[in-house]
Amino acid sequence: MLSIGVGSLALIVVLSVFNGLQSLVESMYESFEPDIKITASKGKTIDLSLFPLEEIEQMEGVIHYSKVIEEVVGVKNGEKQCIATIKGVEESFLDMSNLDSVLVDGSAVLKSNGINYAIVGYGIAVRLSMYLQSGENLSIYIPKRGNVSSLNLASAFTFKQITPSSIFYINPDIDDKYIVVPLEFIQSSLDYENKITSLELSIASKDQLAVIQERLQQKLGDEYKVENRYEMNALLYKTNQAEKWITFMILAFILLIAAFNILSSLTILIMDKKEDIKVLRSMGASKKLIQKIFFTEGILINLIGAGGGLLLGTIICLIQQHFGILKLSGGIVEYYPVELQGLDFILILFTVILIGGLSSYLPVKVLTKKLL
Repeated sequence: MLSIGVGSLALIVVLSVFNGLQSLVESMYESFEPDIKITASKGKTIDLSLFPLEEIEQMEGVIHYSKVIEEVVGVKNGEKQCIATIKGVEESFLDMSNLDSVLVDGSAVLKSNGINYAIVGYGIAVRLSMYLQSGENLSIYIPKRGNVSSLNLASAFTFKQITPSSIFYINPDIDDKYIVVPLEFIQSSLDYENKITSLELSIASKDQLAVIQERLQQKLGDEYKVENRYEMNALLYKTNQAEKWITFMILAFILLIAAFNILSSLTILIMDKKEDIKVLRSMGASKKLIQKIFFTEGILINLIGAGGGLLLGTIICLIQQHFGILKLSGGIVEYYPVELQGLDFILILFTVILIGGLSSYLPVKVLTKKLL
């Protein structure tokens, strides 16, 4: 019973930690990635004169949208320089995202009193040795479109400067890549007056994500690609799920080994009750009834152990949720995130019943056959 309890406790705690980490990763990506992103199937840009923007804006379930232009640029701060992807967005992007929740310095401002500001990824800020307190502008070198002279490389770039307003920290994939700026800052430099590279949407209910995505794809046709946040980061979400279930299978295997204790205990119990079995038989008890008694006892031992383990595991998780006993140092969150999910309880109980059933059936079937 104790071994099943410990195994069940380990399962619920570990799965809850995985749930918490997955929710944390999702919430961090939600602070930058849109619910739905529309891009051109062919080519780099979307021509807004041919795009049904007003229809999408009025579509049920869509609450915010932002036109987006992304371009790879050179960035310089003093003597430091690096390559980055500049992301030009509208002010509505700040309403769509939760970028202010992942800032490590400054405030999420894109434009104020006619001045353009940049929100810089932490990795880029480190490479450029950039500090907001210095008040220095970033130098941006934007590649010009069309043919340029190979004899004069300086003419191949448009030079601009912008003041950083804040630094965000999400994960290296984003922090080392992006600088967020106002749309018009990059739009005029690339001569994209009526063109964008993508349209990002925020929807009212995440439960309607697949429905709205399908509706958009039907409206736009094959000329455009409509992706949701899970498709944009498919590898990340699949990896998280795979890690969780691989861990579950390893712990379930340990639980299976622990069930041998139940098997041996039940075997000893049956052998110890030989005389009682004979008395029951003499009183008219059938073979099936006696087998059922011992089988039920084996199942009950497993369920009581699992119940105790799940209860204790739930208490541990709730304490961590509310009091943050296990701290995380140097991270964006202060303590290990945990999240209890009902499906995990059902899965663990099903696993315990399955393993308990097998560990109870074998000794009952074999030994009672010899004794009866």
